[in-house]
Amino acid sequence: MSNNFHWPVRVYYEDTDAGGIVFYANYLKFFERARTEWLRELGIEQDLLLKQGIGFVVRSVVMNNLASAKFNDMLDVTAEIVVRKKASLVFRQAIRNQDDILIATAEVKVACVNLNQAKPIAIPEQITGVLPRV
Repeated sequence: MSNNFHWPVRVYYEDTDAGGIVFYANYLKFFERARTEWLRELGIEQDLLLKQGIGFVVRSVVMNNLASAKFNDMLDVTAEIVVRKKASLVFRQAIRNQDDILIATAEVKVACVNLNQAKPIAIPEQITGVLPRV
């Protein structure tokens, strides 16, 4: 199982400012969507986890914006797990445009929580069993 997921996304007008440049906070949305799509590809549907009172919350983000994505660019958003603990995961992510220019990078730590108690819990076996080893 690969530990390097790729998710394509096109930049829409709604993602940009008046000058046609992607608003920086939208890179966080692209990163989030890539992580969600990776889980979906692994057979993990987060809506089913939510019904069980299990969720993943972002604990921390370190993001570096290196270049600007523009309206209608085709982007490749990647995600890989670099740290795997009992109740948390750290993802290294990147966004590159169609010319292979690095747009943004991020390191995102997510924690698994019991949503009813708002407390960390061990990542369920149904998830750890399909995640790649690091």
